[in-house]
Amino acid sequence: MSKKLYVGNLPFSIGDGELSQVFAPAGTVVSARVVLDPATGRKRGFGFVEMGSEDEAKNAVSMFNGTDVEGRSIVVDIAREREPRQGGGGGGFNRGGPRRPGGGGGGGRY
Repeated sequence: MSKKLYVGNLPFSIGDGELSQVFAPAGTVVSARVVLDPATGRKRGFGFVEMGSEDEAKNAVSMFNGTDVEGRSIVVDIAREREPRQGGGGGGFNRGGPRRPGGGGGGGRY
């Protein structure tokens, strides 16, 4: 089991320090981070808290999941490992030249 927690439905006024303070009654808060949108720098309404032990993490889930923080019912759960991203995808570019009637994708002679 992980010591890292996912915290969702956070008020947009909450920063890293406030998030840490919310979880302090459950035990040792190793780190607390509110996730920001990389393009705009705005808070995305969720974050992650790492507790000092697995028992403290379980305690935090039972203490805070569904509780009210500044008028919002927060979601607290054990964080899942990030799944590796799949490669490829194409990116929407037509790398084979113009499409020809009848399929084939183009790029070669027809």
